[in-house]
Amino acid sequence: MEWGMKNRLSRIIQSDGRCFIMPLDHGYFQGPTTNLEKPYKTLQPLLPFVDAVFCTRGVLRACMPEDLEKPVILRVSGGTSIIAKDLSNEEITTSIEEILRLNSSAVGVSVYIGSEYEKQTLMNLANLVNDCEDYGIPVMGVTAVGKELEKRDARYLSLCCRILAELGARIVKTYWCEDFEKVTGGCPVPVIIAGGPKCKNELEVFEFVSNGIQNGAIGINLGRNVWQNPKPLAMAKALHAILHNNATPGEAYDIYRETN
Repeated sequence: MEWGMKNRLSRIIQSDGRCFIMPLDHGYFQGPTTNLEKPYKTLQPLLPFVDAVFCTRGVLRACMPEDLEKPVILRVSGGTSIIAKDLSNEEITTSIEEILRLNSSAVGVSVYIGSEYEKQTLMNLANLVNDCEDYGIPVMGVTAVGKELEKRDARYLSLCCRILAELGARIVKTYWCEDFEKVTGGCPVPVIIAGGPKCKNELEVFEFVSNGIQNGAIGINLGRNVWQNPKPLAMAKALHAILHNNATPGEAYDIYRETN
């Protein structure tokens, strides 16, 4: 691995081998998502507890200060919306020149295995890897399922993650599921947990995150479970404790309750 690639990955994945990525990219298909109307206002108080930011070039340019110290993972796939017939009909939106110009530490692209546009999104990933490897830019492959949430099981996600790794993704972002060790066990690159299941309360979030970390994930990419919570700072602090201090779900819940 070249020095540039190693350096960029080291900015995202911390010295303990863990990372907390804060996604702010929901607007690329959802529009002005609740609590993301002003992305930096939402992000700023959470910055001490996150390791990287995942956003689009539009939000980066328009909303983020130029002295932002956290590494940026740039969302570079899109072309559809929440009201479209099929969320999987995506293409690459951002050139390698733009990726470099924006000083990105990595890029992220969604892939929809089993969809009508499976091949298109797989080739989006493959072509992006071809471009980014020449410049030492890590590619994060995102296993996306559109509106078909029932696909979030270990057999399907194991298939997705392995294919993304085989095509050259340096990191894979996927959903937590039961038997999560089967997902990480079959993926030869680091796995990051996405938002996961809809949870009834904060403790359930801490439980699935802790389970995922114990079963091979190196980090999380949680947005709505944090900034749509009534106490976003408390959520970020508690999740940081699970990731970087090995807090148990119960200990994380105590941190959540004790933080204003």
